[in-house]
Amino acid sequence: MENTYRILLAEDEPKLSQVVQDELNRQGYQTDVAYDGAIAEKLFKQHSYSLVLLDINLPYKNGLALCKEFREHNQNVPIIMLTALGEIQDKIDAFNLGADDYIVKPFHFDELFARIKVFLKRAESANEPGEKIVVADMEIDMENKMVTRSGKSISLTAKEFALLVLLARNKGKVISKQDILEKVWDLSFDTGTNTIEVYISFLRNKIDKPFEDKLIHTKPGFGYYVRETPLS
Repeated sequence: MENTYRILLAEDEPKLSQVVQDELNRQGYQTDVAYDGAIAEKLFKQHSYSLVLLDINLPYKNGLALCKEFREHNQNVPIIMLTALGEIQDKIDAFNLGADDYIVKPFHFDELFARIKVFLKRAESANEPGEKIVVADMEIDMENKMVTRSGKSISLTAKEFALLVLLARNKGKVISKQDILEKVWDLSFDTGTNTIEVYISFLRNKIDKPFEDKLIHTKPGFGYYVRETPLS
């Protein structure tokens, strides 16, 4: 694999960090390891990373605090949480602070590396210059990665943006959970988590809640879709 990707791995378990680092290096990635939050913070300020892998329970500064700080510093770098904390509130907290994905230990390495490749591949993908997607009073500016509704700017994370684009490009068409997993997360299998539901909730809070007409809808048992005319 020929690339210049640089990954920051913040993990305080020496055996796990070594295994992950060795595999990433074998796949051609340059990997820096931080065994505590203070080192992770220092490395992040010193280098430009293509992706960050963050444990939550880190010494000196925990992963959630780092996630918030990293996201404020860089809106685009993908952040994947790797943690033993599997409660839904833990996931929501991480997503609210800007995490793009959340993987609970113990995890399958194939799944982790598949997700890493997804984020890095997506970063390389170029959208059509100047392309805009319009649904009712919502406009998605693909070139500048900006969303507005009724002229009001709406701030989305990279993953929220990708999910909204998928729904908007398929306006009126029901997109199944499996399709979302494949096209937004690049996973061909259901991980058994409710990550998609969480992200749909985030989108609704940002895209629909402040406005009278709702654009994001659910067809129970089938999936989600965007509709520009109110349901009667």
